[in-house]
Amino acid sequence: MRIAVVALGKIGLPLAVQFADAGHEVVGVDVNERTVQLVNAGTEPFPGEADLQEKLAAAVGDGRLRATTDYATGIPGAEAVVLVVPLFVDDASWEPDFGWMDAATRSLAEHLTPGTLVSYETTLPVGTTRTRWKPMLEEISGLTEGEDFHLVFSPERVLTGRVFQDLRRYPKLIGGLSATGAERGRAFYEAVLTFDERPDLARENGVWDLGSAEAAEMAKLAETTYRDVNIGLANQFAVYADSVGVDVYQVIEACNSQPYSHIHRPGIAVGGHCIPVYPRLYLATDGNAEIVRTARKFNASMPERLVARASSTLGGLDGLNAVVLGAAYRGGVKETAFSGVFATAEALKAAGATVRVHDPLYSDDELASLGFDAFHIGDTADVAIVQTDHSDYASLSASDLPGLKLLVDGRNISDADSWRGTPRIVLGKGQATD
Repeated sequence: MRIAVVALGKIGLPLAVQFADAGHEVVGVDVNERTVQLVNAGTEPFPGEADLQEKLAAAVGDGRLRATTDYATGIPGAEAVVLVVPLFVDDASWEPDFGWMDAATRSLAEHLTPGTLVSYETTLPVGTTRTRWKPMLEEISGLTEGEDFHLVFSPERVLTGRVFQDLRRYPKLIGGLSATGAERGRAFYEAVLTFDERPDLARENGVWDLGSAEAAEMAKLAETTYRDVNIGLANQFAVYADSVGVDVYQVIEACNSQPYSHIHRPGIAVGGHCIPVYPRLYLATDGNAEIVRTARKFNASMPERLVARASSTLGGLDGLNAVVLGAAYRGGVKETAFSGVFATAEALKAAGATVRVHDPLYSDDELASLGFDAFHIGDTADVAIVQTDHSDYASLSASDLPGLKLLVDGRNISDADSWRGTPRIVLGKGQATD
């Protein structure tokens, strides 16, 4: 097949490489000229994705993958077009911002040719494929969906850093606007993906047709919103456990020892492109989902709650030197999308502290570009807050942060023995210890 992939980001580029690796001719379309140049040179534009560099170099070298900024070059004649363009959510209103996706869809529609399968993989509010993309594609292209082209929704279900592994591991969900479109979608994904055996699944691992685009849209929102709500519950338990002197991690371990409890771990922040965002996309069409809204707000409040605990323990933070340990939203991943570092730093500043940030994955200049002054291990500080569960932080000790008056561990990663003599708060571990 000849396949076009629109948007060569941290999901789109691995998808394009996967399709090429399966033996197909792939054209990647991206508005970023630098990204296109690097891809055509066989060089990954971003680090950290397992096996991407090797597979990308092979696909480009064999002529199976090329990139362009020109929709007129990439779209016409493609048997399948897969869109992975970002969808943003307004921080204040929680409403989806379709700006980039609308622009990409218009450009696609201008060059859409008969016989094409169009698949959206970007997570969407329920109903978007049918009520927004179908009319836009039809109006601009002059073609009729279900006759001249087919439209499906098939959510990406992978994590950056392990995309190729996850593509094999998890069933590929699809939902069409017609039975014929769904069949086209099933045949396409079966031709570009291979799947691990999963005896734990009730159905054979592979392409799963959920019967409608709306069901596929909801499935992606539901599986991610579940995680946010579950973490919100874990955070509620952790806050209460702190107030009564209970170790919430022992409680969670005990609860999860039977098969009906799956309580997640609490933490200072929920970051990344998915978990903080997709509950808001769900709320965009289900405004009555109070459980979802409450959990999202509670999770968003955690940085401020832990800074307030630090302030209460020290009798205020005004004039103190604070360090936030970790800019990334999760350990081992160089990504700050919706990272708790921003809210934590703001809460510290609001309390009167001077704030610096440390992260082993970021240079001083990179931290500066994020708006932070860099902290170096060995510098003095009054209070430190662990925001990211980088493995480096598990081995930190009091000697690494001389003069420290308080460590606040928002990820339960620090070693108690290494901090003896220094007051230490661990979220969900009860009262402060030293």
